[in-house]
Amino acid sequence: MKLLRVISTIDPRDGGPSEGARKIDSELIKLGHSTEVLTLDGPNEKFIAEYPTAVHALGPSSGGYRYNGKIVKWLSVNAHKYDAVIVNGIWQYHSFAVWRALSGIRAPYFVFSHGMLDPWFRYKYPIKHLKKWLYWPWAEYRVLRDASAVIFTCEEERLLARKSFWLYKTNEAVTSYGTSTPPTGGEDLAAQFVGKHPELQGKRIVLFLGRIHEKKGCDLLLASFAEVARMDERLHLVMAGPDKSGWGEKLRDIARRLGMDQRILWAGMLQGDEKWGAFHSAEVFCLPSHQENFGIAVAEALACGKPVLISNKVNIWREIESDGVGFVDDASVAGTTRNLKRWLSLTNEDYSEMSVKARRSFDERFHIRRAAERLVEIITEGKLG
Repeated sequence: MKLLRVISTIDPRDGGPSEGARKIDSELIKLGHSTEVLTLDGPNEKFIAEYPTAVHALGPSSGGYRYNGKIVKWLSVNAHKYDAVIVNGIWQYHSFAVWRALSGIRAPYFVFSHGMLDPWFRYKYPIKHLKKWLYWPWAEYRVLRDASAVIFTCEEERLLARKSFWLYKTNEAVTSYGTSTPPTGGEDLAAQFVGKHPELQGKRIVLFLGRIHEKKGCDLLLASFAEVARMDERLHLVMAGPDKSGWGEKLRDIARRLGMDQRILWAGMLQGDEKWGAFHSAEVFCLPSHQENFGIAVAEALACGKPVLISNKVNIWREIESDGVGFVDDASVAGTTRNLKRWLSLTNEDYSEMSVKARRSFDERFHIRRAAERLVEIITEGKLG
């Protein structure tokens, strides 16, 4: 098949949707399919050339909605060249543009909602939700209603989406998600990462890797780490990820007030071998998010054989708990602290067993190859339907 992916941005700093798209497109190519990307990014962005498939960059685009007058015309002219269109994300202009361009010609398109229908947003940002309500009936509702399938990356996301808006009608499909196999030489990569940050030498590392954003529960992790740090002087927290919102400085102030500034490394955004080195050097991965559709970094940690400590707002928490590859608790300081203490109470034998289970869980559930294969099945079924 020849597929077109439409996504507002493929900037790696944007987090899960762009990273997931990159990984799945690479796997689709291996499966013998052809993929291209239509994005609202500007054509001169460095990451455009680094994407594994051909990219049609129509930007720059305006505002948070990323309006772009070129996309409907481009799709109207070119959509017939593709067997199907895959839309990543909603609430920005690219999804509505696909509906405008394709609904009249009944061309098949499929939408990944990426957790953007989670009712958490309704409670956390009520004013924004009200604006979305005004927008929903004449735009996003139609986008989802007329899609050949709306794709959820786990059962929990599908169930939560039904609670988002009362006017809700979709053809639902569920697929796995995840990441690709990490590069070999994990010990060497870990040594390189620690060598770059000598303060980590001999430490028991707790790793957070993701966007520095309030929904990720970074402040919960700082408070919880401060509470358990006295249990072992070797404990050290690595906070890694891009800070597009500027929240990082406030978090650093919190760390200083807690007396933890000397036991926390703010590593910034990590990519490639440096990212995998951070995973391999860590003893455990922690993500106490208030809302998380999937959590690709969770799958990456499992791929490196690392147990994960997550909140029950990370939508794959049921799978993590079922596979026995980490601990799950509330998205709160108390819940995050309990997770850390459970990890610290593990014997060496228990930890080794959990590490083996983590890698097995990745292979069986979260390898991106499975996501690519399932996506092809969904598209094939949707086109036949």
